[in-house]
Amino acid sequence: MFVDELEISVRAGKGGDGCVSFLRDKRTLRGGPNGGDGGDGGDVVLLPTTHCNTLFHLTGRGQFAAANGGQGLAQNCGGKDAEDLVIEVPVGTIVFDAARGNVLQDLDTADRPWVLARGGYGGRGNSHFATATHRTPRTAERGKPGEERRVLLSLKLIADVGLVGLPNAGKSTLLATLTKARPKIAGYPFTTLEPMLGIAQGPGEATFVLADIPGLIEGASRGRGLGDKFLKHVDRTRLLLHLVDCGDLPELPPADAWRIVRHELAQHSAELAARPSLVVATKVEDDAARDRARALATTIGVPVVPISSAVGAGLRELVLAVWSMLSTLPRGSAV
Repeated sequence: MFVDELEISVRAGKGGDGCVSFLRDKRTLRGGPNGGDGGDGGDVVLLPTTHCNTLFHLTGRGQFAAANGGQGLAQNCGGKDAEDLVIEVPVGTIVFDAARGNVLQDLDTADRPWVLARGGYGGRGNSHFATATHRTPRTAERGKPGEERRVLLSLKLIADVGLVGLPNAGKSTLLATLTKARPKIAGYPFTTLEPMLGIAQGPGEATFVLADIPGLIEGASRGRGLGDKFLKHVDRTRLLLHLVDCGDLPELPPADAWRIVRHELAQHSAELAARPSLVVATKVEDDAARDRARALATTIGVPVVPISSAVGAGLRELVLAVWSMLSTLPRGSAV
């Protein structure tokens, strides 16, 4: 299941208490203080990773707690520092303070950990409190509590190319053809109910990441058909592939289908509507479909790349066109 928003509570570990102890052995009956320090509590760390692309693995728990530090021991032995609790999240996860709503961190770089809650410091043992006038202190510090936070994790997928279009425009088929992703594919609308990622092979050794966004419908920017939930996942794509069905018996005239999706992108954000894009005519497998693709290009006034994922027509030209555009776009330009 694709989960892209989740509220969780975290608590870092408490520091271990310092120890009250005095040196005692067969040669020393009343030695000085030798209580060790407590260990530090574990931090709660968020680690963005490419190993997952959903927050589903964190559901059902709600609360995450790191271990407490060990208590100080006699003979000036310090308590053991607790291990950090590392929580893996998908790259592209944004961390919000659940109460205030402000952004705490944008985890947009893989394998760069971020400390969400710091563990408490261990308390000092009584050996720290001996003075010239007070040689037998019987007090030690208690460990400090760890930080506690409640945060909202919100995922925005990071991909080079986002596939957008009305339901059944051929996005999932194209993703499966160009990558090793295996989305559900069928001949009816709303086959795709969650975004999917795949890595496509470009020229030579080059690769780029494709994101298949579930089909948009009129009113998507207002939440119809969960459109607002899906639209945020194209916010960080560098290039949009706008797929338009030009096959036999399309549900809408191709130009109307193009206009609907363009309108919903603009309603979501003006910046997204201005994102570099390629229009792709899909299901172009006969002369009639080629005529519809040419008419679409004439009507909307922009070039159209005709393809057929089913028979492999036009795919090489599409990949080269995509790579040519990506090579001119800076990484990290989308937000």
